[in-house]
Amino acid sequence: MAMNVKKGDTVVVLSGKDKGKQGKVQSTLPKASKVVVEGVNMVTCHTKPRRQGEEGGIVRREAPLYASKVQVVCPKCGKGTRVAHKIEGDKKSRVCKHCGAEL
Repeated sequence: MAMNVKKGDTVVVLSGKDKGKQGKVQSTLPKASKVVVEGVNMVTCHTKPRRQGEEGGIVRREAPLYASKVQVVCPKCGKGTRVAHKIEGDKKSRVCKHCGAEL
């Protein structure tokens, strides 16, 4: 399954505990069809000290969420939008379904 979300995109969350939140995509996991979004889907991890002098403790970090739960935000209209593909010559680009602006 092809993902319409890329690293660096601004996305809005469509469902779940963080519904409506916006953030930047930090990384994508295409094989699992998941994305990691900045400040969204925060989980607490209990870490153990690995080296001498290093401290363990409770760390909050972002967990991956399914790419189908997020939608790319158009820079022109500022709304969450579906992604369309436009082919000009030999170049393929992503465009907004609402206003046609390039994403």
